[in-house]
Amino acid sequence: MIDTNTTQLEDMPGDWQRALAVVAHPDDLEYGCAAAVAGWTDEGKEVVYALATRGEAGIDTLDPAVCGPLREQEQRASAAVVGVPTVEFMDHRDGVIEYGLGLRRDIAAAIRRHRPDLVITLNHRDTWGTGVGGFWNTPDHTAVGRATLDAAGDAGNRWIFPELTEQGLEPWNGVRWVAVAGSNTPTHAVDATPGEERAVQSLLAHRAYIEALTEEDPESYVRTFLAGNNQRFASRYGGRPAVAFELFSR
Repeated sequence: MIDTNTTQLEDMPGDWQRALAVVAHPDDLEYGCAAAVAGWTDEGKEVVYALATRGEAGIDTLDPAVCGPLREQEQRASAAVVGVPTVEFMDHRDGVIEYGLGLRRDIAAAIRRHRPDLVITLNHRDTWGTGVGGFWNTPDHTAVGRATLDAAGDAGNRWIFPELTEQGLEPWNGVRWVAVAGSNTPTHAVDATPGEERAVQSLLAHRAYIEALTEEDPESYVRTFLAGNNQRFASRYGGRPAVAFELFSR
């Protein structure tokens, strides 16, 4: 996809310490923003991953009972490459995640538990890109992205999901921003260069999934994909490879 917008992207805020990334599947963050995560953890920032599913429906040749544990293992290894020691799974069903109170509650619980300044999620809109070059997003991505935007507010209201308070999860109003990776309309960016190689290795850690996805050499596929993705917005970020985000302030 070609980005025709000429509006320059701003630098992502740097005055935060803790982030929570919430996505639907193993590999979502590696395709979307691992280079940014690597740079942040290098700076001493803390990042936690929370996934709605274990990606158990992601490989056609593997039964979900086998695939889920394999993809969980790959995700944990992948996160470690970019300095993320904590990966949680919410156990929603891969492929049929439903936007609703249950999903909002689980994400609000994760926000209350980890108390982040920054919440990160993936494109919640119906399409990737726009116009002729765009293609349809998946229901899982749209459900989790939208629920994350909503849960950032839910987490701070003790009268929404009061059962969380009863479980010892006190309200958290400290979310200052929600950053959406893979957005069609980004506003901010992070230089991908410092974390670019670790992002490659992080995505390569999902080897079983990649080998099922493409007949190309996995490393060639990953390097080509990520290089193209990071160059997409370079013209709007001083010519630098960029991980772009649409940033919502709270």
